[in-house]
Amino acid sequence: MAADLGELLVPYMPTIRVPKTGDRVFKSECAFSFDSPESEGGLYVCMNTFLGFGREHVERHYRKTGQSVYMHLKRHVKEKSTGAAGGAIPRRRNGKVFIDLELNRDFNGEDYEYEDEAKLVIFPDHFEIPLPNIEELPALVTIACDAVLNSPSAYKKQEPESWEEEIQVSRHARSLRQLDNGVRIPPSGWKCQKCEMRENLWLNLTDGAVLCGKWFFDGSGGNGHALEHYRETNYPLAVKLDTITPDGADVYSFEEEEAVLDPHISEHLSHFGIDMLQMQKRTENGNHTDNNARPRVSEWEVIQESGMKLKALYGPGYTGIKNLGNTCYLCTVIQVLFSIPDFQRMYVGNLQRIYDYSPLDPTQDFATQMAKLGHGLLSGQYSKPPMKSELIEQYQQKGISPRMFKAMVSRGHPEFSSNRQQDAQEFLLHLINLVERNSAGSENPSDVFRFLVEERVQCCQSRRVRYTQRVDYCIQLPAPIEAATNREELLAYEAKWKDAEENMRAPPEPVRARIPFTSCLQAFTEPENVPDFWSSALQAKSAGVKTSRFASFPEYLVVQIKKFTFGLDWVPKKLDLAIDVPDFLDLNRLRATGLQTGEEELPDLMPPIVLPEDTRDNSTGSGDSPEIDEVAVMQLAEMGFPLEACRKAVYYTGNMGPEMAFNWIIAHMEEPDFAEPLTLPSMMDPGPSTSDSPMGATPLSNSPPEESIAILTSMGFPRTHSIQALKATNNNLERALDWIFTHPEEEESDVLSDMADTEPNDNAFFNANSHSDSTLSPDRETLGPRVKDGPGRYELFAFISHMGASTMSGHYVCHIKKEGRWVIYNDQKVCLSERPPKDLGYIYFYHRLSSS
Repeated sequence: MAADLGELLVPYMPTIRVPKTGDRVFKSECAFSFDSPESEGGLYVCMNTFLGFGREHVERHYRKTGQSVYMHLKRHVKEKSTGAAGGAIPRRRNGKVFIDLELNRDFNGEDYEYEDEAKLVIFPDHFEIPLPNIEELPALVTIACDAVLNSPSAYKKQEPESWEEEIQVSRHARSLRQLDNGVRIPPSGWKCQKCEMRENLWLNLTDGAVLCGKWFFDGSGGNGHALEHYRETNYPLAVKLDTITPDGADVYSFEEEEAVLDPHISEHLSHFGIDMLQMQKRTENGNHTDNNARPRVSEWEVIQESGMKLKALYGPGYTGIKNLGNTCYLCTVIQVLFSIPDFQRMYVGNLQRIYDYSPLDPTQDFATQMAKLGHGLLSGQYSKPPMKSELIEQYQQKGISPRMFKAMVSRGHPEFSSNRQQDAQEFLLHLINLVERNSAGSENPSDVFRFLVEERVQCCQSRRVRYTQRVDYCIQLPAPIEAATNREELLAYEAKWKDAEENMRAPPEPVRARIPFTSCLQAFTEPENVPDFWSSALQAKSAGVKTSRFASFPEYLVVQIKKFTFGLDWVPKKLDLAIDVPDFLDLNRLRATGLQTGEEELPDLMPPIVLPEDTRDNSTGSGDSPEIDEVAVMQLAEMGFPLEACRKAVYYTGNMGPEMAFNWIIAHMEEPDFAEPLTLPSMMDPGPSTSDSPMGATPLSNSPPEESIAILTSMGFPRTHSIQALKATNNNLERALDWIFTHPEEEESDVLSDMADTEPNDNAFFNANSHSDSTLSPDRETLGPRVKDGPGRYELFAFISHMGASTMSGHYVCHIKKEGRWVIYNDQKVCLSERPPKDLGYIYFYHRLSSS
């Protein structure tokens, strides 16, 4: 028999591999479904790729790859007999087979016993070889099988490496020098000290300088001023401002060139007025002094509808999602998205096509994992009612585990790849961004959220105006406490609270602020001051005010209530309030009107480019000597590229760092003048000026970085128009967006003639989406982002609620209206809602009402 098995396996020996260090073995979950060894058909693990497949999907993998040998894993679970001794350890047969197998922990209790079974299966004949079978199998096969059976879970290996093990304590943390320069950092209103960036800001822990980070491929980041500051000062550590929480913050070491841990971060932050030690002490002891700490005790009960006997729901659309530990933010967002027909149609309606064309590693493919998740939620396969033999009162809804999905969508993200709690609104936008990136040339379900905001900025001195438009996916509404309808009751409660605190008495019954939704909308539409406004009419800084209106209305409107803020002591506060959010919403009165009769536009001029103090003397002497980051040039030259090519790369990418310059080099290596010296027209040449260029400067004629072009085209702008916008704004993404919106009348023929050397298939993007032309805004079909404009009348269909004092802690649940009734999704529990707490929501989702 041994000889027979050996001969049988000989043709397949070259395809059987032994897992090496770094190989992930997916022996607990199918790549295309949520089948596991506990499922009826068990799980098949490919002995070459180590991917896992359910019975329904293993044939597809065999046909696509030709891999024939799979290990079939099956766990048989049954309830203990009545006579079993109470408290006995569950009986496990073949205990060595499934070491480190992460499965349904509901079965690992004292009431169940299980038996593990493993065998090799050879396709296409389904010939089975029971395991272990050491004596009859070739040595290589035996070693490979043993390695697969005893390998750790794919995610058990991955999770610690993703954010815990790689981050080490900085060697500078203990002896960091901090200057006694009197710098104090406010809790908000930050901006880069060298430019106007207000995002991705880093606080240098030596001198307190607030500067922007580097530019990233997805359009985020800044202009690299934090790194420049390190090169000038050698101050090594910086902390990202918007990551500071009671648990710590994200710290980066420029000298060590990696994210690091700073055990003394609280002391280092307190040097600049950020008292994190006091903040952590308050959190741990529960002794918050703000008025909103105690009222949230009952918030958990109200939002989760505790104390009510809620009816569990089962079947398609009523499948829960397991909480992997602080992943409720992901669970709620996913439940809402897959209640929208466009997402259902894109990923579940196209399930077979997506699976058939999935790459060799489907665990890393966005469309495949979205389709898998959508099918798991909507098929009803993982949401079945208890059997008659089971006690309904003790039955636990199991739901599906999003482990594979989370690992894929959070890969490379410093926050979502961690095991910490996150903001559901930030994750929603992150997921929309991934949908955008992975929908190029095909149907894009996130189109339903996209809308245009018209911003009207007026110079208070000249009274001239400028109208611009920007793309958005979510409207953020302020929550003006001063508009509370129970203001007198709140003032009385505050006085009682202070009195009780001073006299060491029990606190009074909490009072929650009640704010009309109309007041939130009014606060959104009111004019706001524009900080550091530069008036092109005066060609100087002036006072400016900005108002915002809807230039288009999306098919699905996302409304976030801004409940979170920072106190002066840097303690994050959640405003405890209730808002009478309406079921029906009419926003037509907020539609933008554009330039009005009698209004005079501001001249189309950009502010002059302000050079850093230490480079002005060098750059004003000669127009033939442009300022170039020589450090970045030498870094590139050390890679073997010609020196002059490196200088051009650094210049044409705006001194944004060696990464951007490297991408420019790769894109231009085949050009005949690649290694020629950099030549530019004189910056003082009084040639013909255009309205697109700042005074004293001419737009560069270089090809923009491909990453910038991809970002703009992913938002729906034509490639040719995106390239022209980047050229006219020296490859500045933010200014390029403004340029696109302020030049909607550009003749297409002019654009095409200017872009004659670019790829010719720009229209394919629109042809691929021709099915939705009828819903697109007619004046934006060719030059603007895709928007599904229509009436501004909406009906509420879902909302996400948060419990806890901060977005970095607490819990999320969501309520979704299905089949005319409200349903609460609380992780894996799905029940009919009795009292949906619509007034305590955090993010609200509306769908547009038909015009009939």
